[in-house]
Amino acid sequence: MNRFTQPLGQVHAVAPLVQCITNFVTVNDCANIILASGASPSMAQDIREVEEAVCGAHALVCNMGAMDFVDSMILAGRKANELGKPVVLDPVAAGGTQLRRDESKRLLDQVQFAAIRGNASEIRFLAGQHAVGSGVDVSAMDAITEENLGEAVEMAATLAAQLHTVIAISGVLDIVSDGNETVALRNGCATMARITGSGCMLTSLIGAFCGALPQDTFAATVSAMAAMGVAGELAEEQRLKKGTGNATFRTDLIDGIFNLTEEQLQEKMRYEVYKR
Repeated sequence: MNRFTQPLGQVHAVAPLVQCITNFVTVNDCANIILASGASPSMAQDIREVEEAVCGAHALVCNMGAMDFVDSMILAGRKANELGKPVVLDPVAAGGTQLRRDESKRLLDQVQFAAIRGNASEIRFLAGQHAVGSGVDVSAMDAITEENLGEAVEMAATLAAQLHTVIAISGVLDIVSDGNETVALRNGCATMARITGSGCMLTSLIGAFCGALPQDTFAATVSAMAAMGVAGELAEEQRLKKGTGNATFRTDLIDGIFNLTEEQLQEKMRYEVYKR
């Protein structure tokens, strides 16, 4: 097994506890994708208990879909930083409103994140570039394509270096960078964008992988992104075979993570590595 497939086995071995502060739309799917990976979810988000809850967790996931709980994210994030536990951020619609622009800046100022996973519009905003966005979805103007892949790789690497974190951009092409090394991933399918919460589930999965492998959050993030993409492809095969729709696809996606092996991940993941 290579560096990017081994974290999957590490999740199975460690069974990390992942504390998620996430939105009510996707909380159940986030919990289930964590369980499917072999980890365990904790959804504690009340400000009166988040610091205590993170003490028993292996990782913390902060999802800006839960805008009412940013203060909880900051308290829990600071405690996780103090304890040396990885914190993962999902900057949902970060540039969409003034509130989200202000709160994303406050989070970045007060918490050190091990990984930040967003779509291209969200990451472009964090990088200080003009980004359009479309609610929680990426704008077609911001999307990463073969034509602008080199520019996107450089943007991710620059932002990762500036924030001392791992930057993960999900889309038709996925990019993961730690500032020195960048991986472009080519797994997944279009139907993943037709269900609510695929991005939130992916960020939660990254939390599980980083919790199991805190000493190499770059490899853990690449592995989680690849696992989600491969599971999406497997779910799409089932959808086309059975003639089902996006509701069944969601279930098959979670099943894909549940049944995924290191050998299967190594066989199916498609990627290339760029170094500065």
